[in-house]
Order: sequence, then C-alpha cells, then structure tokens
Amino acid sequence: MASSSSSSLQFLLFLTLLSLTSSSFSQNPILPKAAILPLKKDPTTLQYIATVFMGGTLAAVELVVDINGGFVWVDCESNPTLRSHEPIKSCSLKCSMAKNPVNGCHSASKNCLLHPENTVSRMSVSGDLNEDRVAMEFWERNIGSRSLAKIENFLFSCAPNLLMKGLASGAKGMLGLGNSRISFPSQFSTEFGFFRRKFSLRLSSSKGSIFFGGSPYDESSMVYTPLTFLKNGFFLQDGYYINVGSIKVSGKKVSLQRKGLPFKTKLTSAMNMTRVSAVAPFEVCFGSKGVGNIPDVPIVDLVLQSEMVRWRIHGRNSMVDVGDGVFCLGFLDGGLSPRDAIVLGGYQMEDYLLEFNLGNSMLGFSSLATVEKNSLSDFEALSG
Repeated sequence: MASSSSSSLQFLLFLTLLSLTSSSFSQNPILPKAAILPLKKDPTTLQYIATVFMGGTLAAVELVVDINGGFVWVDCESNPTLRSHEPIKSCSLKCSMAKNPVNGCHSASKNCLLHPENTVSRMSVSGDLNEDRVAMEFWERNIGSRSLAKIENFLFSCAPNLLMKGLASGAKGMLGLGNSRISFPSQFSTEFGFFRRKFSLRLSSSKGSIFFGGSPYDESSMVYTPLTFLKNGFFLQDGYYINVGSIKVSGKKVSLQRKGLPFKTKLTSAMNMTRVSAVAPFEVCFGSKGVGNIPDVPIVDLVLQSEMVRWRIHGRNSMVDVGDGVFCLGFLDGGLSPRDAIVLGGYQMEDYLLEFNLGNSMLGFSSLATVEKNSLSDFEALSG
C-alpha cells in the first residue's frame, strides 16, 4: 500500500465490458432516461469487461474500463468495424475539447493527436483523435425492452496494437470514465442533455454494472464526500481523488510517514492467524486453516472529511484467497515513486455501490447490502 505525506486518495479501476447475448435491440428514436453497461470479471487478468457498439455497423467491441481514463481508445488497425472513422484536425473545436492534445494547434491540416495510455502496462503512445458511431444499451421501463442510445460523432482515439499488452483476451482498447469533456459518460451526457452528469458503479467478485444518468438503487443511505481534481500543469487531471484525513486499524490511528510500514505491521500484528510464505504479488500471507471462507481480520477505516465519514474496509475487501489454504493482505507496495499516495483497486470496491457525481463533484458510497433493499427489479434483471 503506497503511502506518503499527501492526504489525497485516488480511485483507480480497470473494467472490461461483458458481451451482450441478446439477439435483438430496438433502435427506435427514443430518448433514454438512463443507460446501463453490464460487466463481467475476467478470471485471468481480474479486469472488468463490458461491451459497447462501434462503427458504421455498430459491431460489439469489448473494452477494459478505466475509471480515470480521459477518453476511449481502440485498436483501430486490427478492428475492421472501425474503418468508417474520421480523423479530427488539430486546430478544430473538437480537438480543443481534448484538453491537452499532443501537437496543439500548429497546423490546421494535421490530425489531432492524443496520448492513449494502457494503465495496466503503463505504456503510452501517440494516437489520432477520431469520430465514429458509438452506441450503448439503455433501458426504458415503459417499453420493457432493450434499446440502443447512439451518438453519430463520438470522439475516441485510435492506438496501435502494441498498446493491447496486458489487457484481457478479446479486449480492443480501454473505456475512459474520467472527468474530461470527451470521456465516455461526458459525451453521452452532452448528447442526451437530460442525463445527469453522474454514473454509478456496482461490482461483485464475478460481474457488475455501470449505470449512467441514474441508478436503480435506493441512494438515501449513501455517504458522500467531496471529489478533488488535481492539476497537471495548466490542466486538470482526469482521475478522481478524495481527501483522506487518517487511516485507522481496529479504531486506532496509523502513521503513514514511513512508506506504509506501520500500516502493514499494525494489520499483521492484529491477525489471529499463522503467517506463511508470501505469494506474489502479495507480501503478507497467512494460513486459512480453521478461519472459514472470509477471515475475521481487523477493520480498516479511511477517515474522510470528519470522524463521522469513513470508508470501512472489512476482511472481504482486505484479504485475498490465493488458493491452497492461503489468504494474503490485498495491499501492495506502490514502489519508490508512486504516482499517488493510495490507490483503491477493484477488489476494495466489490460489494459497494459507488456514485461519481460530476455535477456537484461528490463521491457517494454505500454497501450493496444496504442499498439493494429498495432496488428496481427490472434494472437488476438487465444487469445480471
């Protein structure tokens, strides 16, 4: 678990969209009130996978979803469905929407270039900004069927095939959900103006859903904390940050001034389990004999804007079952020069409902056990 004197916490998650199995869609010109992307967890890479529909034929394309990604990028070279895409020129209004294009506005005849990044391998290259048809599924309760919400001139970047390294098998790029004007939720919010500028994320150990514009869950029990947006030079970063005042283990505050060592030491010393050899990439592991499916381990609290507002991490989200009767602490060392003080991954987010509200710059969160009591069954049926 990377640590520093900084108190900002970055949420970083890689998701992949699930291929939809429905054989028919309605493409009537009905304006959607909310949209949904079903997810599944790739068992090999542990990335979440979802499907959007792209190109002139609106063919299904699987993308790894990056919560902090500023835009969608796709391997256009090996994806024949995207041959209809049109490049955006560098001095155009659409290029300026990309915040920080690589080549700026030096020649109106040149294509607009961005820096698509594979946030799994940390590899980044230059890629053209393009536009083409893109659609995702939405659910209209009064109709009782699935339909497609389409954007004819959706902005995305083309990237070379070498950027696919480390992505789940079958994935053709990454779906950026970050706080930018050309991220996936921002473009759909702009196209369908009554979409509220927010999306909700629900994950489990094998699947999940992303809801755009609205959520089928009872949000009255959610806890909210302000989102913080950091600057990189003159430009705001696309990622989502929250301020963490302190971290507590079993109710006692832990110092994080020395590279996270006190945090791991505190957790390890409080374990009523036998320590065993570490299993990569984890550093601290225990034998699970006699502890059941989920170990009873100390509760970790991320204390936010006050002592009353905290993100609570139970054993389900802090211990990873690596097999052969071994559980490991699900916190990794961020290295000598981490980008951020702390990064919460998908494992810590499972069995929670998260609401990223860009309209009022707030993050809402609650356990699924609490918000599912009054959820809408038709959304549940669609999200699987």
